[in-house]
Amino acid sequence: MKERFTMTRIPPPVSSPSVSSPSVSRRPVSTPRLAALAVVVQEGRVLLVRRRNPPDQGLWGYPGGKVEFGERVCDAALRELAEETGIIAAVIRQLPGLDIIGPVRAGAEEVAWHYFLVPVVCRYLSGEVLAADDAEEAAWFPCDTVLARALPMSADVDAVLRAALHEAAPAAP
Repeated sequence: MKERFTMTRIPPPVSSPSVSSPSVSRRPVSTPRLAALAVVVQEGRVLLVRRRNPPDQGLWGYPGGKVEFGERVCDAALRELAEETGIIAAVIRQLPGLDIIGPVRAGAEEVAWHYFLVPVVCRYLSGEVLAADDAEEAAWFPCDTVLARALPMSADVDAVLRAALHEAAPAAP
């Protein structure tokens, strides 16, 4: 099975002493973390950022990050896009989400982390690309380069772009 990696590492779950009992062994309860990705395609190019932090440090992927409590996914995608690249965009539509599950830790029965990523296709409005926040670099790349996986990229970057381009294609008569 292909290992998948995402933008940020989930901290280990914390168990509460008040719910554990010496006679009962309980696994800490944790849930997937929700994150939004901003997929901006313009004139045959797609905007990507190179991650500054592990686990995807040094890999190219979409601007994005966690959705704050009470924040809409599309709003989170636009916020993260502006924070990481300086680009202002408008939402076109959400794509189906991706389950990104970290590998099982050696000697443990639980996965290392679990994200549910929601790609949001966006239309460029304004701004000059400038990497900031946890993006080490930000740049426009030809879509063909990304689809060919000719860059060191996070998992599924090419598949998300393919879906975004398919969504943007005019319907056949």
